[in-house]
Amino acid sequence: MSDGTAPGGESGLRRDIGLFGSAFLSFNGIVGAGIFALPATLHLQFGAFSPWLFPIFGLLILVVAIPFARQAALHPNSGGPVVYVAAFGPAASFQVGWLYYLARVTALAANANVFALYAGALWQPLAGSVGRFALILVLTGFVTWVNVVGVRRAIRLLDAVTLLKALPLVALAVWGLIQAGGSLPKPSALPPFSGLEAAALVVLYAFIGFENSVVPAGETRAPERTIPRALVATVVATGALYFLVQLAYVAVMPAGAAPDAPLAAFAQVLVGPVGFVLLGATAMASVGGNLLGSMTSTPRATFALARQGLLPSWFGEISPRWHTPGNSILFMGLLGTVLALSGSFVWLAVASTLARLIVYGTCIAALPAARRKAGLGTGPVTVVAMTGGLAVCLWAAAQSSPASWAMLGGLLLVGLLLYAVARRQAASRSAEAVSSIQPPPSTRSPS
Repeated sequence: MSDGTAPGGESGLRRDIGLFGSAFLSFNGIVGAGIFALPATLHLQFGAFSPWLFPIFGLLILVVAIPFARQAALHPNSGGPVVYVAAFGPAASFQVGWLYYLARVTALAANANVFALYAGALWQPLAGSVGRFALILVLTGFVTWVNVVGVRRAIRLLDAVTLLKALPLVALAVWGLIQAGGSLPKPSALPPFSGLEAAALVVLYAFIGFENSVVPAGETRAPERTIPRALVATVVATGALYFLVQLAYVAVMPAGAAPDAPLAAFAQVLVGPVGFVLLGATAMASVGGNLLGSMTSTPRATFALARQGLLPSWFGEISPRWHTPGNSILFMGLLGTVLALSGSFVWLAVASTLARLIVYGTCIAALPAARRKAGLGTGPVTVVAMTGGLAVCLWAAAQSSPASWAMLGGLLLVGLLLYAVARRQAASRSAEAVSSIQPPPSTRSPS
């Protein structure tokens, strides 16, 4: 009887993620809580030009995503960044996995709190500390359980949540543009470059998370074709959605308005008090989808590190019943819950965006080695794609604050220490294994 493993896949894993599932993983990795707070800030700073920031920075992210997609086409197994930079050696693979995992688990903890915040605004009993505590426990426990019992169930739920978060946003934006009639905002003059630099990290962060689809490659059908198509198409579609929402917001909301919950205020202007409830529910669906997608993707990084011998083998075990990396999923669920409830994720969030940019840049730099391993050359098209992607990562990283760089340096140092401990333990286990198979010395006296 078949165990569900697809040809060429990792033993025990099932390739249950198709094109739409892969695209929705990327979409939910990108679209979380940010779009619900960003419109007012951009409207205040850039006015009628603000909608055009999304196509501009969407193109820049696409420059990063294309070489990332080329990496995905060469690696059919799970791990994403962990696997891509293995060509630079185990130390680089561990550091990239460490930074990526921290960035993702920090985002999960932050988004669990955002979900609780929106839920408390819609229903008062959840606004207190007890309600928040219970809700975070139930939420993280649920997304963990769904992922442990099978990636197919997680993807089906993700499909439904994606529709719940995307359709209301599209409908609201279209209705806003209809209400605005012929008075659509015309783009003003291009802001000075210094102004665009100031907005760089804020707008680029709205696109970060596209790599969600590459990490569970070992559970994706025909990943060498599916993931690149889904990844690039999702970045384009998300940029179009952001543009549409921002355009409608600028067309409807008065200049200078800066409400605390801009899209909720926007919905209230368009459809009355029910708009606040509608946007609150949409925001919860958006953040919930982000949590679910993160839990489907990120544990495959610790799974891949364990398969490389860089983490204890416990993280690399596959559930014989559910065919998922259950231990890695459970560990992330527990860690994310502890961070969310304690609030100790906040200090990590300072370096989260910068860490993600470093991960992107390292993966792009490893592309020639991956192509050589696959028997492919690095032609001019690949060189141009790499150069563009690295330039965007370096430029965006240069906008980070000194505090972010200091935090990143500290995390890299901790990663080096953890790597040294992991290698020492691996060497000790190898020595014990060798000694256990050596025959005992002979007790016979020489003749």
